[in-house]
Amino acid sequence: MNLSSPARDAGALMDAHLALIGTDIERWLGLFAEDAVVEFPYAPSLGAPERLVGREAIRGYFAETPKHFLGLVFSNVRRYLTTDPDVAIAEVHGSATIALTGKPYEQDYILVLKSREGRIVHYREYWDPILGLRAFGGTENLQQMVNPS
Repeated sequence: MNLSSPARDAGALMDAHLALIGTDIERWLGLFAEDAVVEFPYAPSLGAPERLVGREAIRGYFAETPKHFLGLVFSNVRRYLTTDPDVAIAEVHGSATIALTGKPYEQDYILVLKSREGRIVHYREYWDPILGLRAFGGTENLQQMVNPS
């Protein structure tokens, strides 16, 4: 798949998302519509935002992802068919090293992506907050990542 041009359906966008988020945030942001929404239903338990609205809010939150999650890769990708080409659902395993602590980060995710006209318009990511706390070495370190000053 050509990652530099808009993908045609939600499944291709999901593939591009997984390929780019750990390495090239600007190209990754190009997958999103200007009015896109990103949601993390479990994030408030860690003091992180539950919802990001608009590409600039998404950029602000994810800009440093490759610096925090070193070597982020996704494996064991399981895609689930839907009857709507604008909806993609996947389960994936993410692995990285947390730069701040040097600890391994191993996380299982459920991802739901909705697209419109070849761009992501809604992305929801479910993950275990306890695994994040352990890898970041506690709430204070995690807050440095999600709320940089």
